Amino acid sequence: MATISASLVKELRDQTGAGMMDCKRALEDTGGDVDAALKLLREKGIAQAAKRAGRETTEGKVAIELGEAAAAIVAVGCETEPVSGNEEFLIFVQRVLDAVYRHGEGAESEVEAERVELSAKLGENIAVRGGARFEAEEGEILAGYVHPPANKIGVLVHARGNPDVARQLAMHIAFAGPRYTTRAEVPQAEVDAEREILSKQPDVESKPENVREKIVEGRLQKWFSDMVLLDQPWIHETSQTVGQALQAAGLEVVDFRRFALSE
Repeated sequence: MATISASLVKELRDQTGAGMMDCKRALEDTGGDVDAALKLLREKGIAQAAKRAGRETTEGKVAIELGEAAAAIVAVGCETEPVSGNEEFLIFVQRVLDAVYRHGEGAESEVEAERVELSAKLGENIAVRGGARFEAEEGEILAGYVHPPANKIGVLVHARGNPDVARQLAMHIAFAGPRYTTRAEVPQAEVDAEREILSKQPDVESKPENVREKIVEGRLQKWFSDMVLLDQPWIHETSQTVGQALQAAGLEVVDFRRFALSE
């Protein structure tokens, strides 16, 4: 077995960020060949990252890039809060954001090799939880909001109208978490399934038939107000729905995307 000097171990460690003993073993296994040891560590890193892939990534960062004609949002998860503040992790989040901003959803695959190496280096599952890019045509606006200080929830809004209200809308979506913009977007099968569930609740089944239908419809309205953006109470003035507030402000929603790492 070749004698591995401390300086050689340090050289490999500086290049990879791997532990001293991992570097020494890799050099021993490759006869002191730094390039071969580097390759070996990367191969091991890939195996380790694959093993970590099933772990939950409820920490991390959501980041937004806003331009006049385009905007992007990404969510990159990790396992622990300390790693979410790690400088190399934050650099990687920016790399993902840059890729999605330039090329759109799916461009995060461009930095997959970097993700794997970072996962191996930091010892945690690093996962790109999602990304989106919107383009604004003439008369349209882009707005975003990331909830501080953890930056684990973020929203990107594509709309027409008042830009100040668009940011307020992004804040609302971050808080209320709607799944659809309008009732028309909710699949009928999903509505039917919810109606059936509501009709079979014990306190409903015990009521006379003519009362049951009214109770189910009332609860279905509450269900819509939880998941449909325009039906939700406007967090900035809860006596209004979002639809009422936006109509008064002259804002029309084109699309939105919300990411929440802890959900």
